[in-house]
Amino acid sequence: MKELNIIARLTGLGYLIIFITGFYANFFVLEGMLIDGDISQTTTNILNNSIKFNWGVYAFLLMVIVDILLAYPLYILIRSVDKNQSIFSSILRVVNGVIFGIALFNLFEIQKIAYRFNTNAVLLKEELENQVIFLLDKFDHIWLVGLLFFGLHLFILGKLIFSSDYFPKTIGVLLQIAAFGYLVDSCAQLLMHNYAEYKELFEMIVIIPGVLGEFSLTIWLLVKGINKPQKHT
Repeated sequence: MKELNIIARLTGLGYLIIFITGFYANFFVLEGMLIDGDISQTTTNILNNSIKFNWGVYAFLLMVIVDILLAYPLYILIRSVDKNQSIFSSILRVVNGVIFGIALFNLFEIQKIAYRFNTNAVLLKEELENQVIFLLDKFDHIWLVGLLFFGLHLFILGKLIFSSDYFPKTIGVLLQIAAFGYLVDSCAQLLMHNYAEYKELFEMIVIIPGVLGEFSLTIWLLVKGINKPQKHT
């Protein structure tokens, strides 16, 4: 029991790290540099703020490492509900992490471009813009594919938490709603040509339930841990 509580709190700490690094990298760094429909300004923002961009990339890297590592302790915490589904849920989380890691290579390439530009600005601006936007688009599309696996992971995780007797059922429901949001938004971005027109709506569908569900789980793990003994199967 004591060991499970330690695992629960370490899992909560891992989730907290993911929240901090993810929000910093995505909303504070990338969102502040990317200007919809303005390739030139986006490229200028990245090249002129290369140090900030680098910190965002490193934050993403830390996030994905912790995200993958969390697959095992999450499995330990929920395996008593259904071992096979717990394994499948953890595999989906790892797959998402690996795909995101592949996507991250595109941001590392942008780092190299920014470094070359700042040390020896010999590339034409139009050439820079084409390279940067191409890499950003690749990063987005690969990340979105990974989020489909993450959405499925969250749905199964929410189902298992709802069925358990040591987590509030509300958290399980919120995670399943968050899973729906991730799946809907990812599919919309991949399939809708006019996604930009509804971007704010889809972001709310993802952000609100995602924060409520995953942050509630984080707080519960950090504060409450595991209150009931589990029977391992």
